[in-house]
Amino acid sequence: QVQLVESGGGLVQAGDSLRLSCTASGTTLSVTTMGWFRQAPGKEREFVVAIPWNTGNTDDYADSVKGRFTVSRDNPKNTVYLQMNSLKPEDTAVYYCAARPAGFGITRTARLYTAWGQGTQVTVSS
Repeated sequence: QVQLVESGGGLVQAGDSLRLSCTASGTTLSVTTMGWFRQAPGKEREFVVAIPWNTGNTDDYADSVKGRFTVSRDNPKNTVYLQMNSLKPEDTAVYYCAARPAGFGITRTARLYTAWGQGTQVTVSS
């Protein structure tokens, strides 16, 4: 059974940076496509970024975070990171990492991710 644990959230000011981590167990990250999603109060969960297991494919970023957020992975540590720079108040949300079944490619569709972390709160004050 795949388990994902996020960490790194917090309260920051607009323009600051944060790095979220997501450590996986029960799967081998080197063959697992990972995604980050977020959910703000009163809003639906939205796609943020996906990083494919196949390094020959490119990452996929939502337009709202492109150029500010960077996803990366450390396969030996079974950990995915989300570096968030130039944070804005509208980035405030609970951030979730998610995993697809091994060998599947990137997608923005949340229901195609079969394992989810518990979420970590990111709050950006203006």
